[in-house]
Amino acid sequence: MGLLPQRSEARFGIEMKQGLIAIAAALLLGACGYAGPGSGATASPSPIPPVTTGPQPGYDAAVTEKNQAVSLRVGQKLLVVLHAGANATPWTHPTSSDVTVLTPIVDPAGSVPQGVTVAAFQALAPGDVEVTATAGPKCQAGQPCPMYALLYSLSVRVTA
Repeated sequence: MGLLPQRSEARFGIEMKQGLIAIAAALLLGACGYAGPGSGATASPSPIPPVTTGPQPGYDAAVTEKNQAVSLRVGQKLLVVLHAGANATPWTHPTSSDVTVLTPIVDPAGSVPQGVTVAAFQALAPGDVEVTATAGPKCQAGQPCPMYALLYSLSVRVTA
């Protein structure tokens, strides 16, 4: 054996170095990630009063970002109340995938706290629809920002 490494030893060293660089990059990028519910991060107390999500006066059902499905009968009204996460932008206004089944109606958007998005719908005909809204990361100007989108999807079944 000479003083210079054999070809396979040199190749192993290069592959090892590339692997360590990839691991370091993954750890660095992971440190910039989202600290959502269950991550151990704690949000500071908010002065925003909670919005009640049970049936509201004038509505037959009310849902939040925690609900995934609801059933209505034709003629019933639905209230969707979405709360922005601590590290997320407010939700976009929820929309119905089929307005002939579940149509938007005037909602109480003027009477909700900042960071809460509301939408109201009325069931017009039997069928299955999706109510969707999106949000993204809340980022400080000039700071790195994670690239992700949040999707809220509510399955609504309307029966006669």
